[in-house]
Amino acid sequence: MQRVGWLFAGLLSAVMVSSLSVTPAAAQFPNKPVTLIIGFAPGGPSDVMARILTKKMEEILKQPVVVENRAGAGGGIAATAVSKAAPDGYTILLATGSSLAINVSLYKNLGYDPEKDFEPISLVGTQTNLLYVHPGSVPAKTLKEFVDHVKANPGKLTFGSGGIGTPAHLAGELLKVEAGIEMTHAPFRGTGQALQSVIGGHVPVAFNPPSPLLPHLQSGLLRGIAVTTLARTPALPDTPTIAESGYPGFDAATWHAMVAPPGLPKDVAATLSRAIRETLNDAATKKALTDLGVDVVNSTPEHLRDYIKSEIPKWAKVVKASGAKVE
Repeated sequence: MQRVGWLFAGLLSAVMVSSLSVTPAAAQFPNKPVTLIIGFAPGGPSDVMARILTKKMEEILKQPVVVENRAGAGGGIAATAVSKAAPDGYTILLATGSSLAINVSLYKNLGYDPEKDFEPISLVGTQTNLLYVHPGSVPAKTLKEFVDHVKANPGKLTFGSGGIGTPAHLAGELLKVEAGIEMTHAPFRGTGQALQSVIGGHVPVAFNPPSPLLPHLQSGLLRGIAVTTLARTPALPDTPTIAESGYPGFDAATWHAMVAPPGLPKDVAATLSRAIRETLNDAATKKALTDLGVDVVNSTPEHLRDYIKSEIPKWAKVVKASGAKVE
């Protein structure tokens, strides 16, 4: 019996040593690539932003961070996928105000709850939208001239955006209400498609974040009319706001945030939160984002949770005023 006891004790000791040597490595996060899903097509503002962020995140996490594009439904397809993903930190979402605040009022059957089905990590930044035109199709150079031109051609102009329910789409719908003008919305699968359509003269007007538009504005292929935030953007300091051009209080910004599936372990959430915080505090990353026209916002998970809660009713009013709906 004594010999058996010694054998059992030795076996138990070996198991404990083995457990101590294996468990920390197995529990360490991350120990494989992380997938960052975005809800828009390659080449658009969200895609460019994601690739700026992942470059620094990879250095911090010491693992590859792979960008995966799942475009459609104003970011809703990507959001639905992440809301149902395993809560292990290896699938995260670079969300926008569309997927976390607007879609709940716009879509009849959304498929997820923005407040309950995500673990907030951090706000990333806010971004204006630019009302821009094809110069050969729309002669206007100011917002007043644009409104007058649309009124002189009621129902004849089409405006593009990166998708139904995006802040860019609702910016157009809100301007229609505020200015009393008639335009038809043409949703595209991402900013890149909308941009190319305006450059080609197929769609005369669009609303989009300015980052991918800058070289085309400088070359004269496109003409910027006004931005949709209350303040001018550093990316286009000479371009007036819609608010200062006759429509006080007009505000339709795009915002970006990092979230994960619900039920994320606290230690994993803390690691991701630290990685985002350090990424956004990195001087090179901050400059790259600022050059895109992004005002960097570094927040706590708690602040993001409260922000989402406050944004839902705000955008609900805009959706209601615009009459926009998606079945």
